[in-house]
Amino acid sequence: MTYDDSNVFAKILRGELPCHKVYEDDETFAFMDIMPRANGHTLVIPRTPALNIFDVQADTLCTLIRTVHKLAPAVRDAMDAEGILIQQFNETAAGQMVFHIHFHIIPRWEDTVLRPHTGEMEDSEVLAANAEKIRSALEGS
Repeated sequence: MTYDDSNVFAKILRGELPCHKVYEDDETFAFMDIMPRANGHTLVIPRTPALNIFDVQADTLCTLIRTVHKLAPAVRDAMDAEGILIQQFNETAAGQMVFHIHFHIIPRWEDTVLRPHTGEMEDSEVLAANAEKIRSALEGS
């Protein structure tokens, strides 16, 4: 499989599709998942095209995980979560749906189950408010 630059994340990076941005730097970009498994579900992607763990350059992966490391405490604090789930899927058999490597940062609480990935989109105002909370927590760290 080769990288398809018409995937949804490539379009977000080019500004062709809207998103609720949480963070960006020269090499990475983070935004709210529009079908969150929990409130505050954030995605982190590299600006460099790469399908998944099998395709990404090691330096890009290191930069990507540094951004995940930076954002995870901000997501936890902003959402008053008891924990954070970090997920990364590779290939269809493992659940990868968008073929641009990405990490999920998902806030978790005891006794609260994750929402199913149904394809139902969250209200844009809720996503905007959660993005603002995370940006504020990031600025305060």
